[in-house]
Amino acid sequence: MIWVVLALLAVAALAPLALTLRRGRAARGRREAALALHRAQLAELDRDLAENRIGAAEHASATLEVQRRLLAAAGTEDATPERAARLPGLLALGLVPAAAFGLYLVGGAPGVPSVPFAERKAQQRDEDALIAQLRNRLMLMDPHGDQTRQGYLLLGHAEEGRDHWDAAAAAYQQALAIRFDATLAARTAEALSRGAQRVTPEAVALFRQALAAAGKDAPWRDLAEQRIKEAEASAPQ
Repeated sequence: MIWVVLALLAVAALAPLALTLRRGRAARGRREAALALHRAQLAELDRDLAENRIGAAEHASATLEVQRRLLAAAGTEDATPERAARLPGLLALGLVPAAAFGLYLVGGAPGVPSVPFAERKAQQRDEDALIAQLRNRLMLMDPHGDQTRQGYLLLGHAEEGRDHWDAAAAAYQQALAIRFDATLAARTAEALSRGAQRVTPEAVALFRQALAAAGKDAPWRDLAEQRIKEAEASAPQ
């Protein structure tokens, strides 16, 4: 099944290129037909002059106009031969899918089946159960102890890994309440921002606290300053 999906994706990705090449051939066909028509008109004008059906002045004027059209049609032709101009596109149509399949065979795992939905749901239930156990255990521990703080940090990391930003921010806030740390304050503020999908006033206050307490070489300083600027820019005037 995976190969069918990969083949369909390759066709969808290369369809615009194939369409362009096809349009290029159609355009060249129209140009060649126009060139043949103009050359036939020139030959007919020469016959008319030879048979005295038109005068020399009329022949010269008509020939000049047809030659102008002939030059205009010929000017649309590519400088490179048709086959050479199409060669890169044709190579891409063949080589890109082959290279993609080759890379997948080398770096992918085509023989490994995807995780069934039921198994993924079971894994999620196991994670939920472990996190619930951790929460219950933290409720029974010393609310001001260092081990409790480490437990809330672990809980925050776990929720952050599942993109549960509100739950992660709540856990980090519990750890901050036990002992302030500038890096943790910035992390809490970022979790609050991601959970709300905007930089909240509470997040701004935490970012400012973190910046004031951290050194100038804090790796998250640029992010904190950028978040504060975003909040200021979106604030009502």
